[in-house]
Amino acid sequence: MKQKLLCSLIAGLGLALGAGAQAEISNGVVKVGVLSDMSGPYADLSGPGSVVAAKMAVEDYLKNTGSSLKIEVVSADHQNKPDVGSSITRKWIDSDGVDMILDVPTSSVMFAVADVVKEKNKVFVDSTGGSSDMTGKACNANTVHWTYDTWMLAHGTGSAVVKQGGDSWFFLTADYAFGHALEKDTADVVKAAGGKVLGSVNVPLGTQDFSSFLLQAQASKAKIIGLANAGTDTINSIKQAAEFGIVAGGQKMAGLLVFISDIHGLGLQTAQGLQLTETFYWDMNDDTRAWSRRFGELHGGKMPTMVQAGVYAGLLHYLKAVDALQDDSDGVKVVAEMKKMPTDDPLFGKGKIRIDGRKIHPAYLFEVKAPSESKAPWDYYKLLQTIPADQAFRPLDEGGCYLADEQKS
Repeated sequence: MKQKLLCSLIAGLGLALGAGAQAEISNGVVKVGVLSDMSGPYADLSGPGSVVAAKMAVEDYLKNTGSSLKIEVVSADHQNKPDVGSSITRKWIDSDGVDMILDVPTSSVMFAVADVVKEKNKVFVDSTGGSSDMTGKACNANTVHWTYDTWMLAHGTGSAVVKQGGDSWFFLTADYAFGHALEKDTADVVKAAGGKVLGSVNVPLGTQDFSSFLLQAQASKAKIIGLANAGTDTINSIKQAAEFGIVAGGQKMAGLLVFISDIHGLGLQTAQGLQLTETFYWDMNDDTRAWSRRFGELHGGKMPTMVQAGVYAGLLHYLKAVDALQDDSDGVKVVAEMKKMPTDDPLFGKGKIRIDGRKIHPAYLFEVKAPSESKAPWDYYKLLQTIPADQAFRPLDEGGCYLADEQKS
């Protein structure tokens, strides 16, 4: 009798523990919010395609692991406005049960979202915002910066251009946190290599007419006009520079953040010869090609950008951490688990997340092919240089992140 009672108690305890562990998945569902630019200058490089990538990650994770997690993906347009982004984030967390935020182009919105996520102790995996301050002075224990940042771009594209003789620069700078960070990081690289920065001009986000800004760049006589912008701003500035005859006049354009969607929009005739740094290209290997073709089938034939690939990979790793803990309620705890687990996915390969939240993987310096070199649709890049993972991003001790200082002590 005593033995039966003991067995019953143990069985009951097991059920209670199992129920308790399951209850840590808030509301029984892991709810993911893709917060993006759905209709503005960054919609093509992130936007609806990032939602596609997130849904692919959920489908692949459940299929490949047999996990019993219930996962839901929601999305919204932050309109590139920090107040809109933080308001959506707050409502998602407070009212809608969202556990983690993904994507988030525009660095000013990225910082606003990071503040709310930290306050609410949820998880933020940013793929599309660029400012390297996210793992520097603005770092926090709830945020992972996945795909790229301005330090990486400056030390990839910027240093390559300087080495080829582009030692005098004038910047066209998107007038918000990302643009200013990219200009600063690239200017530091140029000066460290013995070059000069002859000037810069701030350009409002979403500008249609670049004529006055391009005339200032032309008048500077700088060898290189550095485009510290992205998306349709990059496309429009390059197209209008061609119309002004700036490149024909001997100056060169350096696109500091260029996506494959931009090259598609420009066409190879206009974009050929442009050098750029990315951390993902759809045609790198069999795994990236297979995944990208699936993505294209779901997204109107378009190949994924590196940040859409980052949304997929970042969400996969988050789900692994939640499954390991059986807990999505404590954001700091989940991010700590993500940092503890090595990263491994078909798009970025093996890597890690540092204590400052910086995801570490290789970067690649590409050159855009001439039309005669392209053999198929979206065959746009040739690889010039692989930047190893341990060199691609800013050293941990140079960022000023308090988490790195705490680790030392």
